[in-house]
Amino acid sequence: MSRLGNTRKHASVAILTGLLLFPAIVHAQGDSWKQSTDAGVKAYREARYAEAEAYFKSALQNAEQASPESPRLATSLNNLGELYTSQGRYQEAGPLLRRALAINESNLGPHHPDVGSTLNNLAELYRAQAKYAQAESLYKRSLANFEKSLGPSHPAVALNLNNLGELYRAQKRYAEAEPLYLRALEIFKKARGPEDPNVALTLNNLAILYHARGMYVNAESLYQRAIATWEKTLGPDHPSLAAALSNLAALYRRLGRYAEAEDLYQRALGIHERILGPEHPDLAMDYNNIALLYATEGKYAEAEPLYQQAVAIQEKVLGPDHPVLATTLENYARLLRQTKRKAEAKEMQQRVKAIRARQRKLNAVP
Repeated sequence: MSRLGNTRKHASVAILTGLLLFPAIVHAQGDSWKQSTDAGVKAYREARYAEAEAYFKSALQNAEQASPESPRLATSLNNLGELYTSQGRYQEAGPLLRRALAINESNLGPHHPDVGSTLNNLAELYRAQAKYAQAESLYKRSLANFEKSLGPSHPAVALNLNNLGELYRAQKRYAEAEPLYLRALEIFKKARGPEDPNVALTLNNLAILYHARGMYVNAESLYQRAIATWEKTLGPDHPSLAAALSNLAALYRRLGRYAEAEDLYQRALGIHERILGPEHPDLAMDYNNIALLYATEGKYAEAEPLYQQAVAIQEKVLGPDHPVLATTLENYARLLRQTKRKAEAKEMQQRVKAIRARQRKLNAVP
């Protein structure tokens, strides 16, 4: 979420970037756990989430039956937890990731890369839930783990730097976020080339940062590069592509290029409707953003039901105190004022104020 001076607020779509764990050893052909895990990882990367869930659950069941508290079990818990985080199923993800971390730390010690991966994934979950202080601590532990176990130029280090940058950007700590993105970008380029999907990931997130700072020309160029890379490498129906499309649409709305913005928003919404479930937080962001565009154009009757859909999803999935919900409510309150419903608007704005006060208290540095 970005604050653009005194302009209306949009929800910038970032991408959760967890790390899946792989079988450490190539096992016999009849190894059903390894086959399920490999198939689940492939399905996850191709955004076939229902298939990925089935494979990861099969692997988890196999691992539970074979050897409780084993590294295999931790791998399966981590992978299913990461999948649930990416789907906005945060209450299901948390216990899985915390159990995976405990098993890996017990079996592998604090400096193993698998421990770093699960720390990163748990931090991603906490960031998505706006538990920023908890997330920052885990990101830093993960980063130290990766730098020690894999070296400072490993792609896992770059992904962790990107994720910590996302946390700082969400807190408007822009001066701290930018060098992390730039370091991640250089590592990804050197390790995997300029057209790797992770390069596009960092370009997209750096563009969000420049957008928030009013550097619109820089932001547009980076969004376009991210979109081109993801279209080429991930195809036309991937959630990462939808995120970049939505972010570029928000920029065009800010610049008054409404027709271009609506085309991009609708394309992003179509991808999310096909790939994600009907109660995913990214779908709620789409509804909020399209509603904001319509309200900007004075299409209040079209905007209001979209705000209502967004609020319903966010309340259910993110909970009543999430800052993204506060942004949607604030946008909705503005529409209520514009349509002369001042009492309703005041009540909603008071709710926004209360959410933000609770968030400040939750994330206050001791």
